[in-house]
Order: sequence, then structure tokens, then C-alpha cells
Amino acid sequence: MSDDDVSGPRQRVVPETAATKSKPSAPAPSSRRQRRRPRFLVRVLAALFGVGFLAVLGGMAVIAAIIYGYSTDLPDYAQLADYEPPVTTRVYAGDGRLLAEYAVERRVFRPLDVIPPRVVNAFLSAEDKNFFSHPGIDARGIVRAAITNLQNWGTDRRLVGASTITQQVAKNFLLGSEVSFERKIKEAILSFRIENSFSKAHILELYLNQIYLGRGAYGVTAAALNYFDKSLDELTLAEAAFLAALPKAPANYDPLRHPGAAKGRRDWVIGRMLEDGHIGPAEARAAWSAPINLRRRAEAEFVSADYYAEDIRREIAARYGERALYQGGLAVRASLEPWMQEIAERELRGGLEAYDRAHGWRGPVARLDGLDDGAAPAAWASRLAAVPRPPELGAWRLGVVLRLTSEHAEVGLDADTVGLIPFAEMRWARPRLRDQRVGAAPRRPADVLSVGDVVAVEALENEVESQSGDSATYALRQIPDVDGALVALDPHTGRVLAMAGGYSYARSEFNRATQALRQPGSAFKPFVYLAALEAGYTPSTIILDAPISIDQGPGLPRWTPSNYSRQFYGPTTMRVGLEKSRNVMTVRLAQTIGMRRVVDVAERFGIFDTMPSHLSYALGAGEATLLRLTAAYGMIVNGGKKITPTLIDRVQDRHGRTVFRHDDRDCPGCRPGAWANQPVPQLPDVRDSVTDPASAYQVVSMLQGVVQRGTGQRVAALGRPIAGKTGTTNDIKDTWFIGFTPDLVVGVFVGFDEPRTLGRRETGASVAAPIFRDFMAAALEDAPAIPFRVPSGVRLVRVDAGSGRAASGGGNVIFEAFKPGTVPTGRQEVLSGSGVGGAASSGPTTGTGGLY
Repeated sequence: MSDDDVSGPRQRVVPETAATKSKPSAPAPSSRRQRRRPRFLVRVLAALFGVGFLAVLGGMAVIAAIIYGYSTDLPDYAQLADYEPPVTTRVYAGDGRLLAEYAVERRVFRPLDVIPPRVVNAFLSAEDKNFFSHPGIDARGIVRAAITNLQNWGTDRRLVGASTITQQVAKNFLLGSEVSFERKIKEAILSFRIENSFSKAHILELYLNQIYLGRGAYGVTAAALNYFDKSLDELTLAEAAFLAALPKAPANYDPLRHPGAAKGRRDWVIGRMLEDGHIGPAEARAAWSAPINLRRRAEAEFVSADYYAEDIRREIAARYGERALYQGGLAVRASLEPWMQEIAERELRGGLEAYDRAHGWRGPVARLDGLDDGAAPAAWASRLAAVPRPPELGAWRLGVVLRLTSEHAEVGLDADTVGLIPFAEMRWARPRLRDQRVGAAPRRPADVLSVGDVVAVEALENEVESQSGDSATYALRQIPDVDGALVALDPHTGRVLAMAGGYSYARSEFNRATQALRQPGSAFKPFVYLAALEAGYTPSTIILDAPISIDQGPGLPRWTPSNYSRQFYGPTTMRVGLEKSRNVMTVRLAQTIGMRRVVDVAERFGIFDTMPSHLSYALGAGEATLLRLTAAYGMIVNGGKKITPTLIDRVQDRHGRTVFRHDDRDCPGCRPGAWANQPVPQLPDVRDSVTDPASAYQVVSMLQGVVQRGTGQRVAALGRPIAGKTGTTNDIKDTWFIGFTPDLVVGVFVGFDEPRTLGRRETGASVAAPIFRDFMAAALEDAPAIPFRVPSGVRLVRVDAGSGRAASGGGNVIFEAFKPGTVPTGRQEVLSGSGVGGAASSGPTTGTGGLY
């Protein structure tokens, strides 16, 4: 056997022919499949790429469509360029203290460059660490927040947000806080646009001044004051971190309600600041260990002048609008003098209370029925506490009568306080009858009070029992049902220095100085006499005081005025007619000179805008406000210069620019760079004249006589140069006293809000004049007595006060003021009037005393 036989089966050898030599051999099946596979993968990948590309394009188209759709009605972000957040309007009194604040949001705006870096960094770490690098939306922050939230899924940890500061600006300023997908899309779009339009510093400034941080605080400055009573510069690191912890949910991190959550969130902010490199480890450890010590914001000292402040509020709203008042950040400087305002309120209240006591006791505030004599506190203390406290009670207290003796009444004020009302302190309480009349005087406490009566009392001694066991002493008091007003102003500028518009603002916000239209009565008479003086009459002109009957026109009865005393006094000087407030003389004078002259004076002096020319208006039948009438008297004493009463000296906008100034005269020399003994600047007097100085002084002199010899003699006790006029209307429904010194004019009105008689025997002299006197005594206590200024050209001549004739000596002699050429010569004529309503005479004969 050969080797071939051993190696295996024999192979069949095919001879190579030409056909087989030229034809290649076919590949194996597996090789063919390997070659097809790469081509297939390429086709699949190409298809997938195409689909993906089309998907991306479609997605981009969808996103573009969404962006376009939501961009069409986006708010105008350009308004952020002139950011003016709602800022508090503040009203300051003359001494710089706060009078009032008006705001919808308590905010103090601070530019970014004055906000400490510590505060800025705390908010950046807490809210947006990538603020200075992202374009409005923080993609890295979104991814980080998503990962963190997935990791915390199923735990009690709160979700982490990714809104940037820019997004929060868009939400807070332009979109609101609605939770919706649409709002988030708009927020993102606006954030990109805001970033492209404004600097990072401007966006951060907007945010730090707008963000709400709880407790009514908007912005970081207000929050620092509200939580810690500090300025931003005074905040510690821990305090700054606490403020930065608040934006997400101020209520949830309130340290008083949620102390643990507040500290945890603050410590988290401190940790973020450490991570971001704003602070070192030692600072972080110290801040973490610090407690959150809140400090109540110190209350600003407000001047109490509610009526005054409310009138300013109305004026600012009328002048600039409600938005400027509550959001404009105006700084208003009022002309109010707080020390004088305090006197005005005290003396008005005191005068109204004195009038009310003089007209008797109206009864208790309430009653607790069923009390036994000397009942224990358990029987009455809770019932007394439930009695509504009258808002005008002020410092007085409510007490219930527990026991009556012949000498006093025992009253309980609360479970721990019992006091005594001596009979001497209730002796005034005669029963009030109709028309303000009073009954018989009480003889013992039981004539006034009964057990169970709830009454107002005023402490006369310490309310707490003394060591000897004696009870505190109280006086029986009664809240007046009468009301009134007092206003004081500078007669040279019109600045209202004090104004009390009623007994109690808590009882009634109606301002009786500026809103109440009441008849001035005899307080109007000086302007009738001024009209006559302008027409050439003199204070020595003689007018007939005798019965007169006026024809009022077809179909109307004849009008027959009379004097208050119901008597007539014959020929009398104009001076005496004004001093004694003679009605008939005033009517006869107005009839003679013509009511057109009187109307002209009244409108020139601003008492009325338009005044009918009826003779009854000469006796004050028109209606005017106390402020207008007082300002008119101011124009008499200042020599006839026009003034406009004002409560506001100056208004500045939020940027410090003056937008209103009552005295708008230009004074270049009033703001020198330094004092170099230069002369005091002289300002021009640009006031219009409403009458000549001589006529004005003649009225001043006559009104001095009212105080010295006439109806205003109660005021003479002041013992200084002072002038004024009483006013009383028909049926004693309105009482007035308007008076002045050379540099202060004051008006007082007293009457019921629903007009009714003040009492048969009451007048302006008995009701209003004492309030004026007491106010002036306190207001001028330390002021020197200054005589009235006599204008040039006026001659002061000695005359007999009764006849007006030149005096030779002795007797009732006064110095009378005359214009040149009007000094009495001795010849007299009597002005008797024609009896026809509007007739006017041709005037007096020059150079005579003028007996008319």
C-alpha cells in the first residue's frame, strides 16, 4: 500500500480545461452575508439620522411656533428701564417729625451700589449662584435641580427649584404668580429679552427692591427694618442670610411661627455662601451658631393731628392723584407747628367740655341692671368690660356706680380698681332740659347717679390705691354732643400752623374748619365796615341806630332787623357800631354804600366765591368755612395783602425734586455756599392787594376796640395788643370768634353738627371767645407783646370814643385812625338810609366826621 493509500481517501482530480481555467470559483455563502451587513447598517443609520434630523427640525419648528405664539401678547418689558416701585409717601410737620404715611406697600428703595455686598452675595447664593453667567435661564441649574429632585424622590425633602433672579423679575414685575405652563414659557421668553436689554446690575437692583419678604416688607431695606430694626449696613452675616432665606416662602420661615424651619433655611443659605466662596469656614461657623434674634421696629414718633393730616391727604390726592399719593414716594412738608397743634386740640376740647357741663347732665353712657349696692367685682367686672367704649373717650375711663352715699359715689373701673367721685366733682350735673336749659342743682350724689349707671370718669389722683387704703379720686365727665373747630394761621403767608377740626376724629372725620359751611353772623360785619371805609367813610362816621324796615321786593314781606339787645341807641359812630355789633347800623350802612361794594369786598377776601347782593348777607346770612373767614381776617391785619391758606409748604417727588412750593418767590441769595457776613436777602413782596393799608388798619383799630370795650371783652384778659370779632347767628345756632395779633390770626367756631340752638343766653362772646382766649394765652405765653403796625399816611387823632369828635382832653378819649383829609372838622351829618334794599349814597362829605 502506498503512502497515498495511508493518507486518506483518494481525491478525484479533474483536469483543467480552458473552460474551467477562465471561470473564477464562486464565494462561500457566509462571505456573501458578511459583505451585505455593512451596507444595511449604513442604510439604517442614514434613515435614523434623517428621521432624527427631521424630528429636530420639527421640534425646532414647534418650539419656534410656541415662542412666536406666546411672544405676541407679552407685557412690555421696556417699562423696567424706568423702574419706580410703589414707595411710601411721607408727610412731615414743621419740626421734621412724621405727621402721616400713605402707602400700599411698605418699601424703601435703595440703589444697588449702596446695598452691602454681604446682602447681595447672600441672595445670589440662595437664589441664583450663576446669575452673572447665565443668559436669563440657568441650564446647569435646571439639570442640577432635576437630578437632585430625582435623588430625593420618595423622601420628605422639599423640591429644589431652578428659577433665576431674572425669571423672578419677569414674574414679579410683568406676569404675576399664576402657576401654569403658559406662564413659565412667557417667563423664559421675557427672561432672555430682559437679559438682552438691561445690565445685570439693573436686574439685580430691581429684584432686591421688589421682592416680598414677609411682614408687609417689600425689598431688602424694609425687611431689615421690620425684622431687625437695622439698616442694611448694620446687618450681620447671619441676619443677611436669614433675609435671603425668605423669598421662597416668607410665611413658612417666619421665626416666631416656625423657628426650626427658619433656622434650617438660614443655615442652608450660609452653607451655600461658603460653597460659593463668599465667606470662610470660621465666618460660617459663627453665623451657624448665632440665634435669630428679632427686634421689633421702633415706632416712629408721629405728631397727633388727624384732621390736619386728612386734609393734606385729600389735597395731595386731588392735586396729583391717588396713585402718586399711595405709591409715588412723595415727601410733603406741612406748615403744621406741633406745639401749637397740641394747644389747639387741648383748648378746643376743654372749651367744648366746659360748654357741655354748663348745659347739664344727659345721663349715663349705659346701665348694668340688677346690681346690688356694693356688689362684688364678680357681679359687674365682665359686664362692664363688655360695654362698648365710646371712641371719643380719650384718656377717660368707664366706671359703674356701685354705691352712693351723701358725700360721694363709689365706682368700679375693673376687677382690681374701685374709686370715688366726690359730690363736688358732680355738682355741675344739673338735668338738661329742652333748648339747652338746665334744671335744679343737685343736692346729693343720688340726684345725679344710680347704682348700675355706667359713666365716664377722669382720674384726679393716682388710680392705684394708696398705701393707706384710700381709693383714687375721679371726676364725673360727659362726652359733649356739641362740636366745633379752631384754626390758627400766619397772616403774612397763609400757612396754617394749627387746625383742630372737631372734638374727636375718632368720633367724626368731618372737618368743621374746612368742610362745614356755616353762617358767620356778626363775624362778617368787619367787611361791611371795610367797604364803607374804602368808600371814604371814617370810624367816626355817625350812623343812626333806629328801627328800619326794608322792602325785599314784590311778594315778600318787609324785613325789619333788630339788635341783639332789642334796643336802639340813636346816632352812633361806626366804631361803636362795630364794637357793640349793632345789627341795624350795619344794615343801614350796607344799604347806604350799596351791597355791590360789600359783595366786592367779600369776594376779594375769598370769604365767598360768589355772594348774592341781599342786605341780609351784611349780617352774615351767607355760609362760609372757618378757614376762609380766618384767612380773610388775616388779610386785614397784614395790611390788605392777598394770602391763600395752605397746609403744605412744599412737595418733593421720590427723586428729591420740588414739584410744589407755596412760597414760589425766587431767592438767589438764600443758598450761599458759605456765610461771609453778607446781608440778609430781601425777597420781593409779590402778593396782590385786596384793600389799601390805611383802610385795613382802620378796621384793625376798630376790632381792637371790640376787645377793649365791646363784645369781645373776655379776650382783654390777655393783656396784649389783640383784636377780634364775635359772631352769633339767628337762634344762637352758630357762635364764632375770629381774632389776631400782628403775626397770628385764630378762628374758633362752636355749634351742633345738626344746627340747633346753643342756648338762649349764649353768644360768640360766651362760647367761642373763651376758647380763643385760652388758646392765645398758651400760644403766646413766651412771645413779646407787639403793637399793631401803623401804615404810613395814617393819622392818629385823639377823639371822644362815644361821639367821634376831636377831644380836647379828659373823658373817654381814644386815638382814632384817619386817612389824609378825613380828620373830623366838627360838622356832622346823620346817615339814616332810604329804606330801599340796594340803594347807595354818593358817599360822605370829605373832611367831616361823617354823621350818617
